[in-house]
Amino acid sequence: MSYTPSTQRYDAMEYRRCGNRGLRLPAVSLGLWHNFGGVDPLENCRAILRLAFDSGITHFDLANNYGPPPGSAEENFGRILHEDFHGYRDQLIISTKAGYTMWEGPYGDWGSKKYLVSSLDQSLKRMGLDYVDIFYHHRPDPDTPLEETMAALDLIVRQGKALYVGLSNYKNEEAAKAIALLRQMGTPCLIHQPKYSMFERWVEGGLLDLLEKEGVGCIPFSPLAQGLLTDKYLKGIPQDSRAAKPSGFLKESQITDEKLSQVKQLNELAIKREQTLAQMALAWILRDKRITSVLIGASKPEQITDSLQSFRNTWFSTEELAAIDKILR
Repeated sequence: MSYTPSTQRYDAMEYRRCGNRGLRLPAVSLGLWHNFGGVDPLENCRAILRLAFDSGITHFDLANNYGPPPGSAEENFGRILHEDFHGYRDQLIISTKAGYTMWEGPYGDWGSKKYLVSSLDQSLKRMGLDYVDIFYHHRPDPDTPLEETMAALDLIVRQGKALYVGLSNYKNEEAAKAIALLRQMGTPCLIHQPKYSMFERWVEGGLLDLLEKEGVGCIPFSPLAQGLLTDKYLKGIPQDSRAAKPSGFLKESQITDEKLSQVKQLNELAIKREQTLAQMALAWILRDKRITSVLIGASKPEQITDSLQSFRNTWFSTEELAAIDKILR
């Protein structure tokens, strides 16, 4: 069936300014890390993307190696983009990344100018785009000078292949140097994409302060800890969960008794707040105004609907925050 977006799609979404730049992102963005690859049903991908856009989610985040197989998430997204979202490109923020292994040989990984430029060219072809809105370096490269990697990002913007550039998985000191280099080159860093959740809080040790000082946005990935911070695992491991998939990043061994005890206690607190655990976990991140957006994943459309309730109540009392810290200690 042909698709016509909802005329009310912008009415309920909150849009936050990205650092000190002009771009605004929805409080909730959709990441295509999982469930959009060649092994996944295309019509389910289509249903998720349609509902996301109908709900005001304008930002879709990819990477060259998302799948499996690597590259297939961009291919599927590109197909749906041109079949369903024709005429709406200027209402979308599309991002992709390069930095992890993508092809064989010495030029298909890390952070050389050769790899980054070639990878983005391939990504654009897979998605059928002339440019992406944001292009990220996916992880620091210990063997390539940071100046070369940042010069590649600068070149990509000057070539018109990306409007903005960002960093992902950069720790405090690395991020500070990269941000300074990009500013000197005249292509300021727009945004940083770190891993951040109730279970992984390293960004609180200086990165968020750095980004605020430098006027750089922040969009955490894995805010639900690969699904652990949901009610999915309260009664065991469902067959359709990430932990049950051979290609998933969440392993059954990571779901320990200690983790499950924490999840159950957090779930009880969420119920008292009249939220699901997932909603509370997202709201807990969004309560910080230094956060531009949170990246969620979805394996079914109804997960989008649930996550969108998170930004409707991002206020936490001092007692609630103390209780969360105690549970996680």
